Amino acid sequence: MFGHSLLMPNMNQHSSVSAMPAVRIPAAAYALCLCIGVIGSNSLVLGPIAPQVAESFGRGTPAVMTASGAFGIGTALAAILLGRLIDRFGAGVTLRAALALFALALVASAAAPILPMLVGAQFVAGLAAGVALPSIYTLAAAVAPARRESDTIGIVLSGWTLSMVAGVSLSAVLADSVGWRFVYGFAAAASALALLVAQAMKLRVAPAAATTSSPLAALRVPGVVPLLTACAGFMASFYGVYAYIGDHLHRTLGLPLSANGLLALTYGLGFGAAAFLDGLIDRFDAGRFLPVMFLAVACVYLGMGAASGSYVLTLAAVFLWGLANHFGLNVLIMRLGALDPARRGAVMGLNSGVTYLALFAGTASFGALYTATEFAILPIAAAGLMLLAALSASLARPRSAPRVTS
Repeated sequence: MFGHSLLMPNMNQHSSVSAMPAVRIPAAAYALCLCIGVIGSNSLVLGPIAPQVAESFGRGTPAVMTASGAFGIGTALAAILLGRLIDRFGAGVTLRAALALFALALVASAAAPILPMLVGAQFVAGLAAGVALPSIYTLAAAVAPARRESDTIGIVLSGWTLSMVAGVSLSAVLADSVGWRFVYGFAAAASALALLVAQAMKLRVAPAAATTSSPLAALRVPGVVPLLTACAGFMASFYGVYAYIGDHLHRTLGLPLSANGLLALTYGLGFGAAAFLDGLIDRFDAGRFLPVMFLAVACVYLGMGAASGSYVLTLAAVFLWGLANHFGLNVLIMRLGALDPARRGAVMGLNSGVTYLALFAGTASFGALYTATEFAILPIAAAGLMLLAALSASLARPRSAPRVTS
């Protein structure tokens, strides 16, 4: 269906790469990795500390989790409506402004005297994240050296491993030791550090457009709609399964809550381990490789469903899940970033918006399915979504646009 050259390496490219000295990954990639880690941690820390937050406010845990929902809504709105500003003012400028606002929102979260103020502060943090994330992806695509695109983006995406491991594993420990407010205070300090690093690295990309068009104008870029559709299926399947796998381990398998921490750590290790293999991606045609990776993720989901009765086998499946998701996300970002450099910020904004809208859709729909059936059905449903994602990705025109350098 995808053609005879589906996994055929570009031999000319490979031979030229081997004949030339290795190009170093720019230090900016590691700075962007830190930025991703700081922002991603905020979306993960509330879950483990929610019971303590609820007790301090005299409210229920579901009420506290509305703050997480507010963060997601803010991220989606800003990514879709404000992503075009990245092309107008430059990704470096918008990233620094967003990180400053993000740090202030976390300070407000730590100091919130009542729950509505925490919810409001997290909404503002979401608005900042909605601008920062596409700015980071835009910078990653711009600073990547020729023939090291996947390696560079892979380093940046490793920030999600930092957020998964540090955010989930450390937040509960910090909350138990010094209280939940310190968690947000520590995150605010980390955000300030990320801002200083971004300033010191002089991360910048010249504005790509003198004016900005409608936020949705980037949908007219050839290939954007099928790739965003694939992104929606990819993210909805991830968040739909991830949201309920911990409950399955606790309620169905009778495991302690600490088992969920090991699960998150295992996923993070798999996601991070894939970074060591990102160089292999550059040997293949990204346009044809993306559907293959989505099919691989579908296979992992099927294996996860079959292994759902065993904790050990589930951990093995989760490690492969992180590994496959890293490759899928890496190539997806590469494909989106190459479609139209002049509107890269707007495209990345749409990508982040779709991601967080898919979070809500996946969590809600899979939650209803989980309530009506059992967990083993969720990975099967996720595999179905990944088949649709693979089909949609195969419809995107597999071409590379001219590169933009910083």
